[in-house]
Amino acid sequence: MLESLFLNLGQHDSLSDEEQSLLGDLMAGERSFTAGQDIVASGSRPVYSTLLLDGLAARYKVLADGGRQFTSLQVPGDFVDLYAFLLKTMDHGVIALSPCRVILADHSKLRSITERAPHLTRLLWLDTLIDGAIHREWIVAMGRRSKVSHLAHLFCELFVRLEVVKRTNGMSFHLPVSQAELADVLGLSVVHMNRVISALRNSGVIAWANHTVTILDWRKLQQIAEFDPTYLSMTREPR
Repeated sequence: MLESLFLNLGQHDSLSDEEQSLLGDLMAGERSFTAGQDIVASGSRPVYSTLLLDGLAARYKVLADGGRQFTSLQVPGDFVDLYAFLLKTMDHGVIALSPCRVILADHSKLRSITERAPHLTRLLWLDTLIDGAIHREWIVAMGRRSKVSHLAHLFCELFVRLEVVKRTNGMSFHLPVSQAELADVLGLSVVHMNRVISALRNSGVIAWANHTVTILDWRKLQQIAEFDPTYLSMTREPR
């Protein structure tokens, strides 16, 4: 059940059997959500943090006029709100973009881990630091990249993250989102989003059909995106 979490954390440093056992003891209370449901509500004060086991989720903010902006996409193996352990009150929501299965980590047990297992604590801390690094990349993409480059960068990031947790098939991965939802990632109208997708398809680097993205030319996609995976901290080394 926790294989994706072990793969995610283990990408950065080795996890001992004892640490895997501690993580197993931490998790309880499996839940399921349908597409469009809030997994964590803005303004809530959760007493647990949520690990995504299956599906695709997004952190988001909504403006007074109803405009919505996704600020990150969450894949299996991600804690969608690990920081709620210390922040207490959620300043944004987390929504299921597809049917999602999650499991919960009680904050009192998380506190115990921080007191008993310093190495595991550092790996969980690293998980939140990588969240921050992803947010920085998204800000740069939103402010300075062309929209085609922005979309290419998103596809590169998702492929690398999903490959770590064994959710790719060759050079393909499942992306269960609508063009309207993707527009909420890039901050575009649906009409403009359609043009951006068409431009990237016409460049010959990706195919996208039936919610499956296939990368046809990885090197060229990286060039269009100016993608450098350093921010994902993919090297495995002592932490």
